[in-house]
Amino acid sequence: MLLYAPAALILLVFCWRMARESRRFGNAVFLGLAALCGLAAWMYGLVTAGSTTGRVVAAALLGLGALGILVLVCLLFINGLHMVRKEGRSPSNLLSLMGALCVVGVVALVITAAVLRTPVLVGVGVAALGLACYLSFLFLSFVVYAFLYGRLRIRRKANYVVVLGSGLVGGSTVPPLLASRLLRAREVHAQLSGRGDPPVLIASGGQGPDEELPESHAMADYLTERGFPAGLIEREDRSTTTEENLRFSKAIMEKADPGYRCVIVTNNYHAFRAALTARRVGVRGQVVGSTTAAYFWPNATIREFVAVLVAYKRTNVAMCLFFVLCGILAWAAR
Repeated sequence: MLLYAPAALILLVFCWRMARESRRFGNAVFLGLAALCGLAAWMYGLVTAGSTTGRVVAAALLGLGALGILVLVCLLFINGLHMVRKEGRSPSNLLSLMGALCVVGVVALVITAAVLRTPVLVGVGVAALGLACYLSFLFLSFVVYAFLYGRLRIRRKANYVVVLGSGLVGGSTVPPLLASRLLRAREVHAQLSGRGDPPVLIASGGQGPDEELPESHAMADYLTERGFPAGLIEREDRSTTTEENLRFSKAIMEKADPGYRCVIVTNNYHAFRAALTARRVGVRGQVVGSTTAAYFWPNATIREFVAVLVAYKRTNVAMCLFFVLCGILAWAAR
């Protein structure tokens, strides 16, 4: 049982951090480390047990891991092609295809290095494999924790519901992605209204260069046309990014009520990153997500993950340099 002590300890740290503040990327890392340590302990126990069954199970798990990589590549390729057909060939819509190509490239590079064993290939292979394992661990931790965060219940009363904008179609029309946020916001508003006074709904979104009116105005019109009380809607019409959405909405809420609490509504793939941003800018509130089309989710999740990596760029650049150094040392050792 001592093999599982590190995993149990890390899991306790995760639970403590989660209870104190759920809007931390470090929570995802601790959860991933706990799972990794537990899996490593289990695998070690199987291999060292001395039984044929244990070795067979360990080999089967490794085989399932290899099969999982193959399935992942196929799914990413299929999703990438579907995204191009549905949404166009913009760089942000090609992330699934790029992810599949990167996985294939790393696997091919590692196999080639293992077969040829030339110093340069070994060094590059070590660096690429280390970086791939690091990014894969962070991505899986991000996805699992984002899934858990998105299912947290709204526990506290709130006097504001903030809906984040996402752009308009044709310069004035609310697209399905934004409509899902507005409908989810309406559900949250009804839920909070059942606990006391109805909260104010803040539609947050400025006017883009290709838009005929601010997003917040189109969002407010969409709600009022469907029976939502106009007197309970506040428009924040200056923001152009998620951070500005939250900063400008925070200013509105603090001016009216310094002790405010809020619930922020966005799409499910965006909820965790929005929560990280809300914590960074000092917004007191939980983030909830609305449903997103299944074909859109993988590509959007990769985009969110990349944005989180950029937000923690110092740590990630340091880790990249570390794996490059490992590759150089492997090259020198050959």
